[in-house]
Amino acid sequence: MADQKPAKNGFSGQTPNVIADFDSPHKPKRNKFALACSCLASMTSVLLGYDIGVMSGAAIYIKDDFKISDVQVEILVGILNVYSLLGSAAAGRTSDWIGRRLTIVFASAIFFVGALLMGFSTNYAFLMVGRFVAGIGVGYALMIAPVYTAEVAPASSRGFLTSFPEVFINAGILLGYVSNYAFSKLPTHLGWRFMLGIGAVPSVFLATGVLAMPESPRWLVMQGRLGEAKRVLDKTSDSLEESQLRLADIKQAAGIPEECDDEIVSVSKEHHGEGVWRDLLLHPTPSVRHILIAAVGIHFFQQSSGIDAVVLYSPRIFEKAGITKDTDKLLATMAVGFTKTLFILVATFLLDKIGRRKLLLSSVGGMIVSLALLGVALTIIDHSDKKLVWAIALCLTMILAYVAFFSIGMGPITWVYSSEIFPLRLRAQGCSMGVAANRVTSGVLSMTFLSLYKAITIGGAFFLFAGIASVAFVFFYTLLPETRGRTLEEMEELFGTFFKWRTTMRELEKNKVDKKQGQIQMGTTTTTKKN
Repeated sequence: MADQKPAKNGFSGQTPNVIADFDSPHKPKRNKFALACSCLASMTSVLLGYDIGVMSGAAIYIKDDFKISDVQVEILVGILNVYSLLGSAAAGRTSDWIGRRLTIVFASAIFFVGALLMGFSTNYAFLMVGRFVAGIGVGYALMIAPVYTAEVAPASSRGFLTSFPEVFINAGILLGYVSNYAFSKLPTHLGWRFMLGIGAVPSVFLATGVLAMPESPRWLVMQGRLGEAKRVLDKTSDSLEESQLRLADIKQAAGIPEECDDEIVSVSKEHHGEGVWRDLLLHPTPSVRHILIAAVGIHFFQQSSGIDAVVLYSPRIFEKAGITKDTDKLLATMAVGFTKTLFILVATFLLDKIGRRKLLLSSVGGMIVSLALLGVALTIIDHSDKKLVWAIALCLTMILAYVAFFSIGMGPITWVYSSEIFPLRLRAQGCSMGVAANRVTSGVLSMTFLSLYKAITIGGAFFLFAGIASVAFVFFYTLLPETRGRTLEEMEELFGTFFKWRTTMRELEKNKVDKKQGQIQMGTTTTTKKN
C-alpha cells in the first residue's frame, strides 16, 4: 500500500505523508475559513456568558423589586445551570440527528425566547419560567460549540480554535457586567428587565450567521455524505494532503473502507448512534473509561474550584471585603470581567505552542495560591473592627489573580481537552456528559454559596475552594496526558493505561518514528526500482 500512495497522489519519488508532517516547527498560516467557522459557532457561548455576568448585578435589583430572600436569590442565580442539563443531555442526540450546525441555530432560538420571558417577567414564578427556557438553550450551546469547532479545526490550530467557546463565554460575562452598570441608573423595576431582556438581541444575529457555516465534516461522513465532507475538509485543512489524511482517519473511525470515494455511501446503523451509551457507560473499553474519567473530572474540577462563586457573586464578595457602594461594587466586578477576558485571549495563543498539560498545571497552581491568600485576607477583614485598606486591596488583587490564572488554563483547556479526546462515534454523547457534570457542579455551587459562606465564613469558603483545587492538581498531574498535535482519531490509543499513560505515550512516539522510517525506506526502494 505504501508504494502505491505516491503514485496515486502524483508525487513520484516522494514518501507518503504522516500527520506529524503537519506539526513541524514551520507551521502554515492559520486557515481563515476554519477560523471564521469556529468564531461563528463559538459565539453561541456569549449567551451563557452574558447570562452569568448580567445576573450577578441584576440579582441585586430583582431582590429589591420582588422582595425575595437570599435563598430565593441563590436558586434564581444557580437554577439555570440545572435547567441547562436538559439541553446538554438532549444536544448530543439532536446534533447526531439534525447536524451540528442546525443544533446551534436551535440553541439560539431557545435562548431568544428565554431572554424575552425573563425581560417581561411580572413576578418571581414567571422569572423562573424564563430561566428554565434560557437554561435549555444554554445547555445546547455549551455542548455543541466545542464539538463543532474541534471537528472543523485542523490539528495544527485545534487548541487555539477550540478555546474560542471559553473566549466568548468571558466576552459575554464582560458584556453582562457592562450591561449591569449601564442600566443601573434606571428605576429598579425597569433596570433589571432591560439587563435580562437585551440578551435576546445577539441570539438573532447568531442564528442568522450560523446558517452561512458548513456542516461538520465528521457528521457528514457519519451520514455517508463523503463528497460534501471532502469539500469541507479541503477548505478547513492547512493543505490538500492534510485534508486527505483527515478524511481517511474519519472514514476509518466511521467504518467506511479507505478506498471508497463515492459521493454518497451507506453507513451502518451502528454508526448513527445505536449502542453509544452502552459503549460509553455499560461496557466501555479501558481507553473509553479513561477518557470518560478525564473528561468528567476536568469539568467537575473546573467548577468546584469556585469560579462561578466569584463570577456570580462578585458584588457580594466585594461587599464582604469592605466595598459598600453599589456602583463601586459593579465597577470592581467589571474589572473582574475585563481581567478574565484579557487572559483568556492570551491563553488561546499559548494552547498550541506550550500544550494543554503545562498550561493546565500552571493555571491550577496559581489558583491554589490566590484562593488561599484571598481566604486569609477575607478572614482578617471578618475579624477586624476597623477598615483595613491593605486587606481590601489584597482581596481585590487576589480575586483578579484568581480569575487570571483560571482563564489562562483551567477555563479554556476544559473545553478543548474534553472535546478532542472522545472517539468519533462517542464524541457528541461523551461531551454532553462532561457538560452535564460541569452544569451540575456549577448549579450546586451557585445555589449554595451564600448559605455556605454564612455557615463556614467567607474566608472558610475560599479555603475550601483552595483545597479542592489542590486535589484537582493531583488528578490532572497523574491522569491527563498531553494531547497537543495529535489527530482526533489518535486519541483512543493515547488513553487506557490510566496512571501509566507516560509509558504509552513513549511507545506511541517510538512507533510513529519507526513507521516514518519504514515509509522513507519503502519510498527509497520505490525510487530505486523506477530508476
